[in-house]
Amino acid sequence: MGLLIFSINVTLDGCVDHQVGIADDETHAFFTRLMDEGGVMLWGRVTYEMMESYWPAVARGEIEAQPAIREWAVKLEAKPKYVVSSTRKDYPWTNSHRIAGDLRTGVQKLKDATPAGVLLGSGKLATELDRLDLIDEYKFLVHPRIAGHGPTLYEGGLSTTRRLELVSAKPLRNGAVAMHYRRERG
Repeated sequence: MGLLIFSINVTLDGCVDHQVGIADDETHAFFTRLMDEGGVMLWGRVTYEMMESYWPAVARGEIEAQPAIREWAVKLEAKPKYVVSSTRKDYPWTNSHRIAGDLRTGVQKLKDATPAGVLLGSGKLATELDRLDLIDEYKFLVHPRIAGHGPTLYEGGLSTTRRLELVSAKPLRNGAVAMHYRRERG
């Protein structure tokens, strides 16, 4: 059974808006390494559609991009992508699959079938999966920014506090810090 790892960009005040972080070669290399280490990607429908509207065109060379960004796009194109959605049924983007039905059962089956792990990149979906006790690790890239607006991490709230064990903290040259935590169980 693989681990479910939640990874996202977050500012110091908890904002997870993808437009407020630092988007440079170093941050893209960080997420490319995470994607390389994992078996599959997991998103909610809204995140999937945001990614689908941009990254395939970058991978095809239709949008000008720096080498690290193009590398991310090409690897993402090839990576298996799973989407939780109760409404959308058609997924034409390469290697895209739908998880339908019971959320706990569908995601647990995906974890069981993916020894290399599942990389989760959707904030709202993470809240739901954390409520179901399915997230094993957290790899946040904390940006040296105060956004002053939302959306924020775990905006929907959790019923109990999550205790985490620090695995590593690595500062990047751009001032962001890659934080890796493991969920304490028991």
